[in-house]
Amino acid sequence: MRAYERLLRYVQFDTASNGASETCPSTETQRDFGRVLVEEMKEMGLSNVRQDEHGYVYALLPANAPGQPAIGLIAHMDTVDDAPALPMKAHIIENYQGGDIPMDEAGKNMLSPAVFPSLNAAIGKDLIITDGNTLLGADDKAGVAEILTLCEELLAHPEIKHGDVCIGFTPDEEIGRGADLFDIPGFGADFAYTVDGGALPEIDYENFNAASAGVVVNGLSIHPGSAKDKMKNALLIAHEFIAMLPPAERPEHTEGREGFYHLTDMAGEIEKATMHFIIRDHDTKKFTERKAYMERVAAFLNAKYGEGTVELTIRDSYYNMIEKLADHMDVVERANEAFRTLGYEPVSVPVRGGTDGARLSFMGLPCPNLPTGGFNCHGRFEYAVIQDMDNVVKLLKAIVEAR
Repeated sequence: MRAYERLLRYVQFDTASNGASETCPSTETQRDFGRVLVEEMKEMGLSNVRQDEHGYVYALLPANAPGQPAIGLIAHMDTVDDAPALPMKAHIIENYQGGDIPMDEAGKNMLSPAVFPSLNAAIGKDLIITDGNTLLGADDKAGVAEILTLCEELLAHPEIKHGDVCIGFTPDEEIGRGADLFDIPGFGADFAYTVDGGALPEIDYENFNAASAGVVVNGLSIHPGSAKDKMKNALLIAHEFIAMLPPAERPEHTEGREGFYHLTDMAGEIEKATMHFIIRDHDTKKFTERKAYMERVAAFLNAKYGEGTVELTIRDSYYNMIEKLADHMDVVERANEAFRTLGYEPVSVPVRGGTDGARLSFMGLPCPNLPTGGFNCHGRFEYAVIQDMDNVVKLLKAIVEAR
């Protein structure tokens, strides 16, 4: 079975995680999908297949060659809840020849290279898209599909020599918790790779430092007829908080290693307003300064409107993995060599996001990130390139093959 065939099956599962939940996994649909993967891996013939009480899924393809490192391959099962996942109407565009792609029969939703230039690199290839009303879920079900397709190939061809291949599928990566309860000792890998990126031949070993910020604004509602010098409108104070953050330092105005503040949601009324932000920066010093700046904004508004008006809670999510991988560049070089055997010259790209690998690297498991052949993740214009997915499977094979 090719990787894209698995992907078409997997995207029928809605596995959106939920940041408001305190459980792990944050949604039971992730656990349900994990059970499906467990059964598939057992039927395939993998060893030590299990799903733990937190929804994490593990398996092992035992070594058939001595003296090789145990290599981990990791992908996440959840998707974002930024766009709906159902009803899923995934379909294939064969031999894409460039230009706009009508995603639905009415031509209402259009996938255009003018908006998404990465399509230009897919000319002559086959694409998987949706009807433009849902995300595809290739982030990261493409990674899951590629890892299991590799395992199937290695099981079918025992002449391919390899060490232990340790498999891990995590819940809740999209809400920053994918590595929280990962069983590194039980996983058994000497080092690992997350398969959770985009275009070949990218390899990622730098990522954002990340934090989340919750803001509660406490107002005071007074009848507008007698409100002078008494009313505190929480909605307007929330707006003032937003206005004090640099407008040029938002995701829509930044690129490369430039950091940002990103308002993800807000709600409220006169008495109370709530907001959630994410804070990102590759540079550790600038990351610390960003958090301190938000604290100064909160302090300024509390001095202006009264102590307790603005409650700010900041929680770190993950850090730049380069701090840990700098001492394990042999893991990166192993992947680079695999790229070159396939005729690619690898490209290092600073990730404007994060992966489970960032957290796992800080937990003691060196873990750079590899591509999947999926593009435009987290939205309705997500797509996957079938031939790129095939090449990712070849890349994984070249990485785990005995040296």
